[in-house]
Amino acid sequence: MVHLTGEEKGYVTGLWGKVNVDEIGGEALGRLLVVYPWTQRFFDSFGDLSSASAVMGNPKVKAHGKKVLDSFSEGLKNLDNLKGTFAKLSELHCDKLHVDPENFRLLGNVLVCVLARNFGKDFTPQVQAAYQKVVVGVATALAHKYH
Repeated sequence: MVHLTGEEKGYVTGLWGKVNVDEIGGEALGRLLVVYPWTQRFFDSFGDLSSASAVMGNPKVKAHGKKVLDSFSEGLKNLDNLKGTFAKLSELHCDKLHVDPENFRLLGNVLVCVLARNFGKDFTPQVQAAYQKVVVGVATALAHKYH
């Protein structure tokens, strides 16, 4: 559960309505894989991840990034039940994929950076603070099955 004021919810939903999940998702996942290269081990089937340009241009990275943000969008619709919304994904990433739960926090922080880069002046400190609460809540929900 994420506790947002009405004003914070307005910031989050207002900006999210402008987000192109295809572009932002691919950029966020791509940057995660470049900035934190050890996260690439979960994406062996994605082909060439040998350089920043290879990662950022990789169609499988872009497609999975979109998939990630589609799930994030569902979370935004269910801020009062993030654990329930992400229960199956948490189980998958814990039991089957064995993803380090810290990677969820890293991706959330990268997403905030990507939003700031793409929305500039619209991504005010107040908007950033609201998004930071959301990405922490989503990361916590995704890590739930690890406990």
